[in-house]
Amino acid sequence: MAANGKLRRGFCLLVRGKVVLMGERQYHLALGPGELAETVLLVGDPGRAERGADLFDEVRLERRQREFVTFTGTKEGRELSLLATGIGPDNLEIALLEACQITSSPTFIRVGTCGALQPEMELGDLVVTTGAVRLEDTSLWFVPPGYPAVAHLEVVLALVEAAERLGARYHLGLTASASGFYGAQGREVPGFPLRQPGIQEDLARRNVLNFEMESSVLFSLAALRGLRAGTVCVVYANRPRGTFVAPEDKIPLERTCLKVGFLAALLLAEMDAVKASAGARFWQPSLCLNSRKA
Repeated sequence: MAANGKLRRGFCLLVRGKVVLMGERQYHLALGPGELAETVLLVGDPGRAERGADLFDEVRLERRQREFVTFTGTKEGRELSLLATGIGPDNLEIALLEACQITSSPTFIRVGTCGALQPEMELGDLVVTTGAVRLEDTSLWFVPPGYPAVAHLEVVLALVEAAERLGARYHLGLTASASGFYGAQGREVPGFPLRQPGIQEDLARRNVLNFEMESSVLFSLAALRGLRAGTVCVVYANRPRGTFVAPEDKIPLERTCLKVGFLAALLLAEMDAVKASAGARFWQPSLCLNSRKA
């Protein structure tokens, strides 16, 4: 019952033989309880979600609302969701906060694209992010400026393992999350002078690997809630070399990145099962996974 005396429209789920009122459909995602898995692969482009949906063995739900596109299904017996958030930190905030209202303790894996900041990085390489430089201000509405944006260790390990098993070239390190695509990333556009024209070079000197736009919000909010989160991105541009991936290569490279994300999700499920069997709270090097084939 709402404060104004009117009934709130909710969802009823059958839990252990009892009907339980679980809550309302979320405003932007248009999802209700039971429609989003506890492991969520986040992508920016709605088209990437559509293209990645065929990696499921079975899709039981498809939902579209604005730029938010969701597929929930199974992969090798594990339930996963693939959710497109659109571009930028503000969109990521909306998706994550609403997702947390209809799940219990979700794990988030961002699968995205990026621009490399180090000249030795090749187009098509993957970047597994360990931590993000917070160049956006969306996270400041939740945590102070000095709050670290750090990927969860278990997600990082699962992404590294997945990349290794699939034979994908990858780099491990820091990412810069910008609030926009042009000025915030030091791109010069005629008629729009930059306030910080040297930001790309400055970050590169500090051994930051790549530019993207979502990870620092993802990591900050996940840590605030005590959740696991990580990011893998495929390199579409090398900023210092001025090289860009050919249009016809984008989809195949995207697919490799998606496969790494899906496999990492399955590996996390295995890690959780092994931890539970061993009575361990966190993953440890002494614990082992089975010999899953890529």
